[in-house]
Amino acid sequence: MTAPRFVAACVQMRSGRDPARNRDAAVAGIREAAERGAHYVQTPEMTALLERDRPSLFEKIREPEHDPTLGALRDVARERGVVVHVGSLAVRNGDKVANRAFVIDREGAVTASYDKLHLYDVDLPNGESYRESATYTGGARAVVTDLPWGRLGVAICYDVRFPALYRALAEAGAEILSAPAAFTRQTGEAHWHVLQRARAIETGSFMISAAQGGRHEDGRETYGHSLIVDPWGRVLAEADGAEPGVILAEIDMALVADARARIPALRHARPVVVETARG
Repeated sequence: MTAPRFVAACVQMRSGRDPARNRDAAVAGIREAAERGAHYVQTPEMTALLERDRPSLFEKIREPEHDPTLGALRDVARERGVVVHVGSLAVRNGDKVANRAFVIDREGAVTASYDKLHLYDVDLPNGESYRESATYTGGARAVVTDLPWGRLGVAICYDVRFPALYRALAEAGAEILSAPAAFTRQTGEAHWHVLQRARAIETGSFMISAAQGGRHEDGRETYGHSLIVDPWGRVLAEADGAEPGVILAEIDMALVADARARIPALRHARPVVVETARG
């Protein structure tokens, strides 16, 4: 049987503090991607809102069932007959916030959701400081979901620095992996490309990651460079720096089996026992 092919797209955004404006930009990007032949369209982390001020964030977000952006993206998925992978939305989760991804099928139904496992608590050399755990609650499970063309492993941004998560997703059958992101410019310049390609290479999987890019209204600057990488580590498509836009690439699922046959690292993995040498 011939392995399926499909066209994947990433919508690169520069989300700000106005959820309605961000929602409209995401819908427009998905429509453009569909018009250009995409079957699967991914948006970045924090599609609907990038807001570091906690009171303002809480004022603007909703529970998922009442979130207008999620509703609009379900509508456009159904309207255009495409799978929409919402990189993430900030949604209410008790007295905290979940950084939650959604996968929407071609009929507009939510078929999977995932809360970001690894929260970004870092102090960067340029003085930037992030404490996601002060506002967000981390997830407790990894998620795979079946698309019409293969199995997708769902992850978000900082998760990409944890290769054990991606190996676990691949071992659970994922052939397509993801890290939709709002990567900072500083860390993106240093690590974005190598992390995306490494996760693809070590699992023999496609890596599809839509990104935020540019200077945002809340003051942060994100790296952009949305990427689609094949299982051999080749970059199939890359966004033009930090500028908003849409990238597309044809995904040939036969390349997954080919890469895994050449370098069967998933099959060769062995349990590791570490001992301290005593001299």
